[in-house]
Amino acid sequence: MGLYRRGKIYWFTIMQNGKRTQLSTQTDNRKLAERIHAKAITEIHEGVWFDRVKVEKQYTFTDLAERYATWAEGRQRSWQISKKYMVKQLVSRFINFKLSQFNTNIVEEFQTERLNKGNKPATANRLLAAIKHMFTKACEWEMITEETLKRVHKVKFLQENNKRLRYLTKEECQSLINACDKHLKPIVIAALNTGMRRGEIFSLNWNNIDLKHGFILLEKTKNGDRREIPINDTLKRTLQGLARRLDVPSVFYDHSTGKPYTDIKHSFTSACRRAGILDFRFHDLRHTFASHLIMAGVDITTVKELLGHKTLTMTLRYAHLAPSHKVKAVDILDDTLNGKTENCYNFATV
Repeated sequence: MGLYRRGKIYWFTIMQNGKRTQLSTQTDNRKLAERIHAKAITEIHEGVWFDRVKVEKQYTFTDLAERYATWAEGRQRSWQISKKYMVKQLVSRFINFKLSQFNTNIVEEFQTERLNKGNKPATANRLLAAIKHMFTKACEWEMITEETLKRVHKVKFLQENNKRLRYLTKEECQSLINACDKHLKPIVIAALNTGMRRGEIFSLNWNNIDLKHGFILLEKTKNGDRREIPINDTLKRTLQGLARRLDVPSVFYDHSTGKPYTDIKHSFTSACRRAGILDFRFHDLRHTFASHLIMAGVDITTVKELLGHKTLTMTLRYAHLAPSHKVKAVDILDDTLNGKTENCYNFATV
């Protein structure tokens, strides 16, 4: 008898030794179910008792990736932003691997490969986290045994150095903006004046922007919360100067295709080179935004809300990117104790 469904899971019925048996494939993936069914029929014809454990050992990493993609779509906010592409990289590396082959050594060798290719520990750790979660789901779906899961989870994450002290001065900000190509300039201005993440900027639509009341409303953010970001005069003038198309909802899009930008790495690197700015990434524009707010005297809680951080601890990292405000604070204390000033802080307009 062929495959049939009970709920989302595929089942089939076999006759073995005169006994009718209903078996679950324990998967909602049609391709995997067909493979299990075919294996059962083959073994029965060969006079071998069908053993599903043997079939499970034939699952490949590609099989797992296909099922994981179906499961993650709509469940994980990070899927479309980054995880989808990480899984694609993993498939290209482990395309011919059976899940039963995976062990601690294979995964650690993969970590070493990524580091040798120039990846930072943080990048290698994100890929390892994806592998671990995929194998956790594989165990839940009975595609692997708990022993295989333990071997994979035994791999440790690499130590990361996330204390990157890199932000631009006001003069460097202007030099970078001047060095930007026409399509890149408004994107950089938006990043410097809002602190938005790259994915948030690329996915920004005109219906997220209220120029009349002066704010941007982000419905989908990394931490899942809605966030309102004020629009200052510089950003307002930039947005008003952008060309809009009725058939394109995106704010920043490729005018030749009408599709939103997904990668500006090449043009951003070129702009930094022309501006004479070294060792600087697009995400550092977010660091720059936070650092200058702190140096201007804006309280840490307000900075936290503007950045969309879940906890204050995350925002304190950005405060340390601008150590010069500590020197200013000590100078103010000196002036106050010596009676040189009555006014401690000049708060900048955000």
